Parts: sequence; C-alpha cells; structure tokens
Amino acid sequence: MKITDVRAYALEVPMTEKISAPIGFPRAADVEEGVFAAYRSTLVFVDTDEGISGVGECMTRLSGTALRDICLTLKPLLIGRDPRDVELIWDIMWCTMLNRGHVMGFYQEAMAGIDCALWDIWGKHAEVPVWRLLGGATNPKLWCYASSLRLRSMDILRDEIDQHKANGFNAMKIKIGKDPMDWRSEMKTVEAIRKHAGDDIMLMADVNCNYGHDLKTALEVGRALQDQGLYWYEEPLYPDDIDGYAHLRDHLDIRIAAGEADFNKNSFARFLRRDALDIIQPDAARTAGITETRKIADMANAFRVQYAPHTGSSSNIIMTISMHLAMYATNFLIYEYMQSNWNKGQENPLRDELCRLPIKEFKDSYLTIEDVTGLGIDINMEVVEKYALP
Repeated sequence: MKITDVRAYALEVPMTEKISAPIGFPRAADVEEGVFAAYRSTLVFVDTDEGISGVGECMTRLSGTALRDICLTLKPLLIGRDPRDVELIWDIMWCTMLNRGHVMGFYQEAMAGIDCALWDIWGKHAEVPVWRLLGGATNPKLWCYASSLRLRSMDILRDEIDQHKANGFNAMKIKIGKDPMDWRSEMKTVEAIRKHAGDDIMLMADVNCNYGHDLKTALEVGRALQDQGLYWYEEPLYPDDIDGYAHLRDHLDIRIAAGEADFNKNSFARFLRRDALDIIQPDAARTAGITETRKIADMANAFRVQYAPHTGSSSNIIMTISMHLAMYATNFLIYEYMQSNWNKGQENPLRDELCRLPIKEFKDSYLTIEDVTGLGIDINMEVVEKYALP
C-alpha cells in the first residue's frame, strides 16, 4: 500500500456577531477579535493506491491556511511511502524542520493532521479500530466530564449544572480567571456552583494561563479551590513556566493539570522531570498526532502522572481521536466531553455537522465507542465545501 495524495482544507465559520473572549485569557480584550472571531479547523486527508483514505485534524486557533499549506508542502515527502510506517513518516516530517527550530507551533500542528490520517488508514486496512493498533482496550469504558461551565449569572449556571446532571455527568469543569484582580468574587461563584452541584459531583477549575503574570495570585486561588474540594487546577500559569508549576505542586494539595498548550514529548519531559504536574492534558491535534501523543502518555505513566486528554473547541475529529488514545492509555483518568461552544448564541457546525462521534452509549458519565474500523469517522464533505477557505 502506497500514499498517492495528501489533501488539506482550512475551514472557518465566522461569528455572526462579535463576541467577547468566553474564557479567562491573557490580554483577552486585545486578542479576542483574532482568536475568537471564528470557529476554525484544518482537515487533512491522505489517499492510497488501495482506495483507502484517512482523515486527521490540525489544531487551528489562527490561520488555517498556514496549516493547510504546510501539509501540502510535506506531500512530496509522503508520496510513495507505506502509510502504516507511522514512526518512519513521523520522523521524516520531524527531521525536516528539526534543525530549523520548528519543534513547536504551526509545524507540529500540521504534522498532527497527517499523522492521525495515517493511523486511520492503517486501522481501515487492518479492519480494526485504532485503539486496537495502539495496544487494545485498556479502558473499554471512558469516564467523562462536561466541559465547560463559564462564569455567567448563577441562574444560567444552575440551569447548566442541572442539564449536565440530567444528561448523566458526575464531573464538570469550570472556567475561571477572567479577572485575576477580582478572583475572590469568582471564588464566591465557584462556592455557589459547588453548593448547587452537590458533593457527589466532581468539579475542576481551568484558568487558561491567566494567572501567569502573578505566581502569588495563582497560589492564593489554588488554596481557595482546594478548600472547596475541587479535584484539579488547570493551566494557572503560562505554558512554559516549569518553575512556577513545580512551586504550585509543592505548595498545594489540589492536583495541578496542564499540557494543552504544549507540543511534544521533549517539552513534556521537562515538566515530568521536575515533578511539576499531577495530570497531563496533551491534545493530539497539537502534539504532532497519535504517534507522539501515545509516547507522551506512556512517558507520563512512568512518572505516575495521569492522562486526561484535551479536546477543547475543535471538531469531532480530534474528539474521536482522543477517545482512541484514552481507550489505550493505562494512566487515563477522564475524558473532556465538550458540551458548550465559544458563542452561546451560535452553534459550531465544525463540531456538530462535520462528523458524528462514534459513541455507542453514554450512561452514568461513561461512554463506550462503537465497533469501528480505523478512527470511525465519516466526514460530511458538504460542510467541508461550505466552509473551506480559498
């Protein structure tokens, strides 16, 4: 079996109305027009001479056309190769830009889309799911949490909590950190969320790096969260602040989680060697695909660090890919099951209409995957054609 073509599409759905940053975010008011102006995704299809095609997704927060063009530039390196040689092809792509400094960022995200498509091909050819190729069903049922509660009025939050509970969730994540100078008011809202949700609901907090300017604020908030019994404290600091994360883990009892903004095993290794994290959250659409993410999860397992994959506001493609990795990983903790969009008044067709999730059953906060081959993704090409950028 040989690769015959690589196709890539940058998809973008503009917001019909301008929205403010829906999460705590460094300099949110200054960047929201770029980051939150549209729902975005970049799809990669790899075709073979046996008529089997695979699909993958690149994490896309800005400039999907850049990711698309990187994938197409890599095409000559892939043509004629056996797509099942995932390690070799990954290393060829990695070595292409290694000594040019592109070991993080757009290049890694482009690699992710290609790599995931190769695994999809391999699974389809072998007529088995990707999780079987990875090592089997270590976790045949995946524990899930609802992502995410945003700090709105308590009337809205009570309704959302009740809906998540009615849908069967026993774990939920709260987005905090929108105003680092007024974190005490946010903690009052967190306390109200805790009271309404009840002690039988596991709650986690996600800051999206917005206390990165002030380690002492991050420490104070962490103490307040642990006093309210929250399970983890996610991304309080900037992504590269290993010393800061190690300090928080040394001085707090609440679990420290991070990793969605990181890119490869070498970077994760620096955090693990410092004992800076309790939970890693790599996103396979950013960390150069399934090949690299499996290594990150395995490496974390050696350090007794748990794996909770990030899915975020991407399409159902990466959400499905993360299910396969979660099925495999022996240190898997819980799966981020997205239940909200950036824009509360506008659905995300790149998640809801592009493809469906291959979920056989969701019950009591656990999901099981359908019996699929490859990733089990069937793309709606009408959505691709409608939202593809020129």
